[in-house]
Amino acid sequence: MRRQVTVRARRWGVPVLVVLLLGQMAVAMVTAALRQTPTIDEPVYVGTAAVYLHEHSLRFNPEHPPLGKLVIAAGVSVADPRLEPGFDGDQTELGRRLLYGSGNDPWRVMFWARLPVIVLTLAFGLVVFALSRELAGRAGALVALALYCLSPDVIAHGSLATLDVPAAGFVLTSAWLLWRARTRPRLYVPLAGGAFGAAVATKMSVLPALPVLTAVAAVSVWCAGSRRVIRAAGGAAVFALATCAAVWMAYLAVDPRLRWGPPQPIPAVGGPRGLAVQLLPLPEPFRDGVRLQFGLENRPWQGFLLGRLYTGSLWYYLPVALLVKTPLGALALWAAGAVTVTVLRPLRPAAPYLLAAPAVLLAAAMYGSRDFGTRYAVFLPMFLAVAAGCVVLVRWRWAPVVTGAMVVFVAVSSLRTFPFYLPYSNEAFGGPERTRYRLHDSNVDWGQDLGRLADRLDERYRGERIWLVYKGAGLPAYYGIDARDPRRVPPDAVHGVLVVSDSAAAKATGRLAELIDSSRRIDQVGHSITIYRR
Repeated sequence: MRRQVTVRARRWGVPVLVVLLLGQMAVAMVTAALRQTPTIDEPVYVGTAAVYLHEHSLRFNPEHPPLGKLVIAAGVSVADPRLEPGFDGDQTELGRRLLYGSGNDPWRVMFWARLPVIVLTLAFGLVVFALSRELAGRAGALVALALYCLSPDVIAHGSLATLDVPAAGFVLTSAWLLWRARTRPRLYVPLAGGAFGAAVATKMSVLPALPVLTAVAAVSVWCAGSRRVIRAAGGAAVFALATCAAVWMAYLAVDPRLRWGPPQPIPAVGGPRGLAVQLLPLPEPFRDGVRLQFGLENRPWQGFLLGRLYTGSLWYYLPVALLVKTPLGALALWAAGAVTVTVLRPLRPAAPYLLAAPAVLLAAAMYGSRDFGTRYAVFLPMFLAVAAGCVVLVRWRWAPVVTGAMVVFVAVSSLRTFPFYLPYSNEAFGGPERTRYRLHDSNVDWGQDLGRLADRLDERYRGERIWLVYKGAGLPAYYGIDARDPRRVPPDAVHGVLVVSDSAAAKATGRLAELIDSSRRIDQVGHSITIYRR
């Protein structure tokens, strides 16, 4: 009888833990999706998704391929928002018109737009579990899934109608399928190419991983038993062709006739980069989107790191930001996992599959000019969670205990920040309430707390004069916030309650900096908006 109970516990224990981990992640993401107002990028993607549905036009948001917005469109179609045909404004105006100027309920539209991304994020958790189980067994798979499901960055961006998590998850899926291709290359190499094509069709920033994963595809075919250079090269070619086919299918799904007229001037890109773009065997809208991305890279963006405001980019921005915004237990297990995969002989074959693509993508992101947040490296919590699961294979007496303790530490740190995942920072840097002193933009304040601000002003500051500097895509008046911009009047005229988004405060100069310095901090909303008394 006792043996039967033990067998049942083993049989059902793992599925129950998987459901619990994914369930808590679902609760966290749905809660965030229901309570957060539109972030800066979301209205553009949601408005573009609506145009895809109603007009089958590619003219909006060409700097990003369409697949991620087609995923968002699956939710937008349920919300069925009204939007007048033939809108001729820019993409920012499009998003604002859809949410606030067409009689739609922005809360309802945004929730349904975010829901498909939430579902996809949960599905990628199953990919983490499957790959980890093949490498490290059930115990390692549970460790990896726990780190993934408890990652504040994954939860934060997996609950938004944005492109970062879908693109990263498709890259991980491609790596998993390539690992499986070591035994069945004819089935899995084309599927892996399709998965990576889905990543490219979601966000162009994953393109640097194409040569790496193409080489890994060749390695998989070689390891499958052929041991022939020609077959390995053929496997790489199949992977690349499947990638291109997936990108073409995404564009054709929006407009089968592939009508394209650039809605804005396309910057000229010369030299080797321009030649490489011209030679891409992909649709012209995609190539123009790459040119637009190069144009954005050439702008003098401002960044904020550890209290320092600067123009340009810092190569070490992302590593430092990751140190701030990753749970300490996860950092320890990531490092241990990367070493384990590299050092342990049975795991060495998996090292290229787990470490090569994220290393190249991280290097490319560090080279970029936009220091806006760890969302540009959200693939790391996915890949390194799998590597961390391999730590359970280390033959050290205390390895299971230490690994379990680190996972518990991550769980406590993650659950303590609920439901404010965007401004999360770990305990070494003071927690989410201190993130604003070290980082800005999507690391802290992406405009997500306008609804919470409206509630706070109504509860505590009703009837007072409100001055507002809001950095976001929401429309304050829609949420009942009657406020003026303090930068448009003389400083002596600003008296009462001064509300400043923390991203705006981080970059404050001139009059705004003077107003903040001469005011008294009295309240905060969601760790992303600060309220002062002046």
